[in-house]
Amino acid sequence: MEDLIRKELAKFELPGGGDLISRDLIRALSIEDGLVRYVIEAPSADMARQMEPLRAATERAVAALPGVREVRAVLTAHEAKAPPSLKVGGHPKPQAGPMKPAGVQRIIAIGSGKGGVGKSTVSSNLAVALARAGKRVGLLDADIYGPSQPRMMGVSQRPASPDGKTIEPLRAHGVTLMSIGLMVDPAKAVVWRGPMLMGALQQMLGQVNWGELDVLLVDLPPGTGDVQLTLCQKSELSGAIVVSTPQDVALIDARKAIDMFNTLKTPILGMIENMSLFHCPNCGFEAHIFGHGGVASEAEGLGVPLLAQLPIDLDTRLAGDAGTPVAVGEGAMSEAYAQLAQGMIRGGLV
Repeated sequence: MEDLIRKELAKFELPGGGDLISRDLIRALSIEDGLVRYVIEAPSADMARQMEPLRAATERAVAALPGVREVRAVLTAHEAKAPPSLKVGGHPKPQAGPMKPAGVQRIIAIGSGKGGVGKSTVSSNLAVALARAGKRVGLLDADIYGPSQPRMMGVSQRPASPDGKTIEPLRAHGVTLMSIGLMVDPAKAVVWRGPMLMGALQQMLGQVNWGELDVLLVDLPPGTGDVQLTLCQKSELSGAIVVSTPQDVALIDARKAIDMFNTLKTPILGMIENMSLFHCPNCGFEAHIFGHGGVASEAEGLGVPLLAQLPIDLDTRLAGDAGTPVAVGEGAMSEAYAQLAQGMIRGGLV
């Protein structure tokens, strides 16, 4: 349906040539149960004032498309900088208790004790696989210092904020996406202390218009620091999934992540063994580069499900670097993530 809507919006020509699509003025297009939302970002405030009749006309045109129940189009103007009242980061605001964004059914954290185990790769591909299975999925990149989801999901636009308070997330490969990497200069390091991290995470949970979601996956940074603590204490988490390689060094840190979740009374929904083996595409030889069975043994000892054993795979890395997760296409790895998604759905985790 998204292609049909974009084709309809491309019919609206603009002064000076081009149309809404060719001039890249459509932001935050989302489709949920027949409800279509999008933002028209005018090049300037003056042009935005002139484009109100156009905005209304697009609503009528899109509403006439089959399968569309309601259309909500917002008109805003391009800003070179963030809207004046939208500041990213800062001290968190007081909360009465743990919160969950309106319309979000479940929040699942995806964590690891250490970096380099492929947690972000698993997060993006699992999100895509769940979306392909028919679930309404959001992906929050909570790795404040090293956000990688914009690259892996192939998005780079700055999210719109029509009122300077609510942030409109982006959509890619059927997934609603938000990352601090979309809000700051990608070439600049995020040099923040704990309170700034906590404030940014609170914003991305509470100020983003997530819409109706079956599940919001939160890609956590490695370790057991401020972001993990804030998420577990300030949001209504359904549970956590721990990703690790079978290597003993990785498992040492994975156990610490598990202990942290247990300490914070966050249920462990399961474990995923990533980089489980390498299958040579030329000769067919299989090698357990990082050991074998370590995560399975750990999951059995904890009494939690082993959700998947995923091989190390060149196509997965190339697809992530290219901004099109391997789960989008076909093949053995796409099927592996599809099976992981189906297993989570059958197990009632999503």
